[in-house]
Amino acid sequence: METVKFEELGLYPQLLRAIKEMGFEEATPIQSQAIPVVMSGVDVIGQAQTGTGKTASFGIPLLMKGDPNNRKTQAIVLSPTRELAIQSAEEIRKLAKYMHGIKVLPIYGGQDISRQIKALKGGATIIIGTPGRVMDHLRRKTIRCDYVNTIVLDEADEMLNMGFREDIETVLEYIPTEDRQTILFSATMPKAILEITKNYQKPDAKMIKVVKKELTVPKIEQYYLDVKRKDKIEVLTRLLDFYEPKLSLVFCNTKKMVDDLTEVLKGRGYFAEGLHGDMSQAQRDRVMKSFRSGKTDILIATDVAARGIDVDDVEAVFNYDIPQDDEYYVHRIGRTGRAGRTGRSFTFVKGKEVYKLKDIMRYCKTKILAMPVPSLNDVNQMKM
Repeated sequence: METVKFEELGLYPQLLRAIKEMGFEEATPIQSQAIPVVMSGVDVIGQAQTGTGKTASFGIPLLMKGDPNNRKTQAIVLSPTRELAIQSAEEIRKLAKYMHGIKVLPIYGGQDISRQIKALKGGATIIIGTPGRVMDHLRRKTIRCDYVNTIVLDEADEMLNMGFREDIETVLEYIPTEDRQTILFSATMPKAILEITKNYQKPDAKMIKVVKKELTVPKIEQYYLDVKRKDKIEVLTRLLDFYEPKLSLVFCNTKKMVDDLTEVLKGRGYFAEGLHGDMSQAQRDRVMKSFRSGKTDILIATDVAARGIDVDDVEAVFNYDIPQDDEYYVHRIGRTGRAGRTGRSFTFVKGKEVYKLKDIMRYCKTKILAMPVPSLNDVNQMKM
């Protein structure tokens, strides 16, 4: 796969300046394939996982297409979760840094609607929102579609899993198919997605696929430790003391486990916080803010809650529980080793679970090396 430099894509100098400032030099595989096709104006179906850089794949073309002199909304991006909407908006905002007149606004449930209406009145070129809330605003006519020429469905399979199909279809009904470019990104292509593409995209829609093998993350040293359930806490704290990672992510399979582990680590004097779906949005925002700023250096999360975590300095990922799905393994460990840094991942398995690990290795085409538990002596040597 040839890499493409952003300079070769015919982008505005203001946009290139922002891309450079963000530290990107070459486009990721999905970007180098998708950007030219999306910019050509055809409908696009992109199959790509999270963490492949797909936000920029549609963000850059949206900014190229946006008319800064028109205050009206020109593009709507639908996102499965509030976290992803905020994250995408932040990234597109960074890309638009030098493009005066282009405004990016995230809107989602759980935020005061009158505040959103006020923000929308101020004009937003690109709106990024969760399907229910966008539909709500369309019905109230607080989002107007007269100038909308592009709709992006980001992580479409996730949105369907969350039961947003009707909301998505309602939003798509607001703008006639022939007047808009419809871009859909999805990691998987279940029947329901194919139906949406058939009903709401033009027949000449182009399919772009970034194959799964790009999923594995070469820069990550992956280990597993054979640990009995009752020893997990002891082993975790030993590894934390031994490696002293700047920021660590610990994954558990249940919300209860997240809460329990957070309490135990706090009790032992670690700066740990939990993150899971039962927490209010305000709590989750607070926890993420504290992790981003480094006040909290250990974040304990469930897979679902971790969707919106996009922090570059995570040096270690611990699978306290072995993930329920092979793909989750990739998503979890992919949170470290970002932006060219090296990362480490540690998976705790007890006895029989080693078989599950073999499946993961096969699926990810990756080696996960056995590792002994560091002894207290090792930890003390390290401290010296």
